[in-house]
Amino acid sequence: MMLSSDLEGAMPLGEFLAGDGFSDTLERFAASYGKADRRAAASFWSLYYFSTLTIPYIVARRAERALPVAFDDMTIAIGEDGLPRAFGLPHEGEWSDGDDLVRFVTPLVDCHLARTVALLKEKSGIAPKLAWNNAAVYIDYAFNVTDRAPPEGDDPWPSRPLFDCPLLADGSRNPFHGCLRHELDAGTTQCRRKVCCLRYMLPGIPGCGELCALPELRKQ
Repeated sequence: MMLSSDLEGAMPLGEFLAGDGFSDTLERFAASYGKADRRAAASFWSLYYFSTLTIPYIVARRAERALPVAFDDMTIAIGEDGLPRAFGLPHEGEWSDGDDLVRFVTPLVDCHLARTVALLKEKSGIAPKLAWNNAAVYIDYAFNVTDRAPPEGDDPWPSRPLFDCPLLADGSRNPFHGCLRHELDAGTTQCRRKVCCLRYMLPGIPGCGELCALPELRKQ
């Protein structure tokens, strides 16, 4: 993430995703995998989108800064490979305290992710549940890796409240509820997705291991 004024090749995010830009980019990206399922290519593309968006956002909130991630105020730059290269922001953000993940995520869902997920469904056909799960894994990662609180219990999972809570901080439905779960498998606690990201349908792309929602693919 950087200021839009410093981002080379930046274009308005809404114009790109809602217009022909995303459709054309996705067609070229999917074509690089031959005859692979277009939904699988779109899902894989969204993993880069959500990681580029959510990891900096969560890390910044941990550092007590709320980045301006309103959908209509942002820009995006696409790399030569067709994947999101960077997001542009209108300003550097504002101070914001606290460490409540559900509160962190609520404005991100309201002002950005809900619209992105709807456009992904409209333009590529991937199910909203799949898209929310794709975003969830990076929010989970960013919050957990930046946690400095003493571990609690035998299965410390700092981001657990986001996935256990049915409602967001504003009382609206939590789209991340149940997206991830912890399971005990052969004496080891594993984090598991609820919905598969379909990457196994793309030639040459490794699986996500124990995180996979499909038991038969976890050892591949």
